[in-house]
This record gives sequence, C-alpha cells and structure tokens, in this order.
Amino acid sequence: PICVAEHLVPFLPGHPLFGNPVNTVSAAPFGSAGILPITYGYIRMMGTEGLTRATKIAILSANYLAACLKDTYGIVYRGATGFVGHEMILECRKIHEDKEMSYVYTNRANTVAVISDGTAVLGLGDIGAEAALPVMEGKSLLMKRFADIDSWPLVIDSKDTEEIIRFCKMVAPSFGAINLEDISAPRCVEIERRLIEECSIPVFHDDQHGTAIVVLAALINCMRLKKAKPEEQKVVISGCGAAGSSIIRMLYQYGFHKIYAFDVDGCLDPDHSEGYNDLKKELLCYVNLDHQHYASLKEAMAGADIFIGVSAPRIVTKEMVASMNEGNIVFAMANPEPEITYEEVKEAGAYIIGTGRSDYPNQVNNLLAFPGLFRGALDAKATKITEEMKIAASIGIASLIKDEELTREHIIVSPFDPRVVPTVADAVKKEAIKSGFVRK
Repeated sequence: PICVAEHLVPFLPGHPLFGNPVNTVSAAPFGSAGILPITYGYIRMMGTEGLTRATKIAILSANYLAACLKDTYGIVYRGATGFVGHEMILECRKIHEDKEMSYVYTNRANTVAVISDGTAVLGLGDIGAEAALPVMEGKSLLMKRFADIDSWPLVIDSKDTEEIIRFCKMVAPSFGAINLEDISAPRCVEIERRLIEECSIPVFHDDQHGTAIVVLAALINCMRLKKAKPEEQKVVISGCGAAGSSIIRMLYQYGFHKIYAFDVDGCLDPDHSEGYNDLKKELLCYVNLDHQHYASLKEAMAGADIFIGVSAPRIVTKEMVASMNEGNIVFAMANPEPEITYEEVKEAGAYIIGTGRSDYPNQVNNLLAFPGLFRGALDAKATKITEEMKIAASIGIASLIKDEELTREHIIVSPFDPRVVPTVADAVKKEAIKSGFVRK
C-alpha cells in the first residue's frame, strides 16, 4: 500500500494525524492505509504563513501524486480545487504580475545551475558534455553538502559561444544563480561577461574566480606572517587563462602591483603586444607596468618574492626557486601535475609552499570559496557577484586564522572547517548589500 502520509507528515512538525479526514486524498483500492490523513481544510484554517517552503512542496507533491494515482489506478481524489489548487493559482497570478515574486513563492532563491560544455575539465581537457556530467554532479553535491544549496548539473552539447549564452539566458528564470564550470579560455571570459550583463541573477565562473579568491586569501595571510606589504612584492605568474587572468586582476585590485605574467608565448609585454587576443590585451593594464623585457620565466623569477603557477607541469626547476628572494612564496598549482613538486620546492628552500593537493600543507582549494560565495549571494538576493564581493570572500577566509596560529605550513584553513561557509557567506552578503546590487 502507498501511504503518502508517511512522507508528508514529517514536514508538518506539531501537526497530529487526523481521524475522519475531510478533503483528503483517498486511495480506496488500498484500504485505510492509502488515505492521506492531512486535511486541506485544516491547512486552510491554519493559514499558510507558518508553513515552510518544504511543507508547501510536500503538500504539492501529495496533490500531484494523488492526481497521478487517479489516472493510473482509478483512485478517487477529493478536494482537487481546494487549498492547494487555489493557492497555486494565486501564486502564479502574483508571479505573472511581478516576476520578482518567483523568489517568494518558489524555491528559486535557493537554487544554482552548474553549467558546462565539457571543454576544460580539470586534468582531462575537452572531453565533451556527457563525460563532464559526473564532475558537474559532484559540484552540485558539494553545493548541497557545504551550503545547503539546491543545485542542478546541466551539460551543453555545444561549443558555440552564442549558443551557450542563449541556453544560459533561457534557463535563468528557473534559478537563483548560475555557476559556469569547465569551459575553456578565452571563451569562458566572454561567456561570463555577457551573461553578467544580460542576466538579472549572479553568474560566476568558478574555474576563474574560485581559485583566485583562495590564492588571495592565502597571500593575505602570507603577508601577515612575513609582515610584508603587497605593493613591495614582485609576483611572477605562469598561466594567463581562466584562473590566471582572474588571479592577476584580484591581486592587482588588492594592492599587488608588481606582477609579471607568462603564457606559452612568454612574458606579457606591452611593447610587443602584436597578435595578443582581447584577454591578453586587457591584462596589460595589470601586468608588467614597468615594461620589463624578460626573455624567460627563469629570468623573471630571479629576485621574485612570489611565484604562482596555474599552467603546465615541470616548467620550474629548483634552481629557479632558489634564485628568488629570501622569504619567497611558491604556489605551484597546475593539476594533475604541478609546475614543480612540493618536495623540490622544499629542497630549494622556499619559505612558504602552497599546492593544489590535499596531501600537502596549504592546499589552495576553491571549495573554500564557491559554497559560501553562492550562499551569501543568494541570501542577499544579489543580482551579480562583483570584484568587491570576491575580495570580501578572500578576506573572510584569511581571517579564520589568528595571528598566533599562522605558521609557514598553516596559512590557509581546511575547506572542512565549519566556520568557512558562514564566514564567507556573511562577508559576501554584507558587501552585496553595501554595493546595492541586490533585488529590492
């Protein structure tokens, strides 16, 4: 026998089971066990103000199930136009009059779409939509586990920028925010920017900004530990793609102004920018401001204070690390194989070492960023995620380690620290409200 009550009653704390129900779902062929002992009349009498969203969804689910049972088994459904039907009609009308009411009468305010075309899956590259689905499902599970956000993985069988933008805009009314994932550069930058301009919900490409937020958080604590100033640090970055470009912007905005960036073609140089794509041209506003003509990454790393790698394996040697300034910081984070191994960096005498791996100290993990970031944006009813919100997230993450707790092997907290998500969410929410980019 099917007893819907067993599933519905837990959503109604304090409501007793009723005998002799009125306006109920009656499953006559299944006997008394098939009768749903929750009356719409009682709920109508009690009102809807005290009902949670989960309660309403449970009631709607029971209503829908009853209708299905009627069609399939000839079960009698009494009260179809009672509380639930009338309530739904009113809610639909209110949303029709004001689309913003979709955040009141539906679960939209707690939802995120995880959207990918599968062209830049971590460690695998361009593997296509279907093969990327397990990763997107994992991302959705992390959203739920860490921030209690309801998330759906959506993979797109297209690499066309315009088609992807159109798809995202078409599904946007169903969600509170969009998380773009594993879309190759430089397309990912254009797609995100267009969607930020053309959608009224937050759009965030985690591969770009999630890593950047955590890198900045780690460097904030490095500066505290070294008692150094960002503007005095020479920073060399290998990788100008999705993550690298965002790291450059965030570091510059925070105060690191001596940045030199490399990609497969060498050092970004404002005096030799012929043939640069739009992304690289934009980065010239933040890097190599004193027009250095470094012939190689090795030359640039000599006398550097910070190295950040988000590029390719085995491109940095122990000698290059040793040529850096005393008190140097090395974050080699290419995955699955870094620019230089942790053991080699340690042998070379680096002062602080960060990696993208969980089996070494100071893991730079974007799991520290995106759950709390989306939680804060949704709670604030933000319409976009700004650079200021990202920096607020970085400062929040960094603040979780007190001065007396900072060590060379403890400059970033674990993503499993229960303080992370609420701290990041609160910082992002406050900055969103301050910025004014929130729904009225």
